[in-house]
Amino acid sequence: MVGASSGIGAEIVRQLASQGCRVAAVARRGDRLKGLAAEFPQNVFPFEHDVTEYNSVPGLFQTITGQLGGLDLIVYASGTMPEVGITEFDFAKDRQMIEVNLLGAIAWLNQAAIRFQNTKAGSIVAIGSVAGDRGRAGQPVYNTSKAALTTYMEALRNRLCKVGVKVVTIKPGPTATEMTAHLHMRGMAKATDVAAFTLKKADRTGEYYFKFTHRIAFFIIRHFPSWLFRKLSI
Repeated sequence: MVGASSGIGAEIVRQLASQGCRVAAVARRGDRLKGLAAEFPQNVFPFEHDVTEYNSVPGLFQTITGQLGGLDLIVYASGTMPEVGITEFDFAKDRQMIEVNLLGAIAWLNQAAIRFQNTKAGSIVAIGSVAGDRGRAGQPVYNTSKAALTTYMEALRNRLCKVGVKVVTIKPGPTATEMTAHLHMRGMAKATDVAAFTLKKADRTGEYYFKFTHRIAFFIIRHFPSWLFRKLSI
């Protein structure tokens, strides 16, 4: 579980561990990981890691699979979405989102793809976002990072389906986590519910919206012509 220190990732760790699974919890905040490991001392193995340290990923991946005694499932949930003003263009923030939301995912999931391609089994899961379905004015680069992640996962799915590997993209929609606390939105999904949904779909190749209503709404939104989308506040 990459991105395990809070939100959806932490809840996935808890739910897997409570089912008796051995889980590697990977994240930058070591204190949070120690807390998770204390909850499930026999099942959770903490690994402190910054996902932007790409060169360290292959070695750490091998260490983790060795300590777990194998690997059946990898979930990438690391993400960042800093506040961006409607007239703000900040390359430092943009770069952080691309590095964490997209490049970190590629670094980790490529390793899983190599392993699962050889074993001809396993599931690769990424937490995407409905934000990647269109280019919105409010968060141009967050949208871009999630759109690119969706395309990358589709390409993995098309490659690895031939050898029996499951590749799954989850699009939760607005979820109440630390990352989204500044949005002050009503009716956000609970991280526990999204985590349960993710694990339910983890062995079913495909792309899944957390809510059926999102699936319908974003099908329509994706097909709006650009001139009309520019006039809408969505």
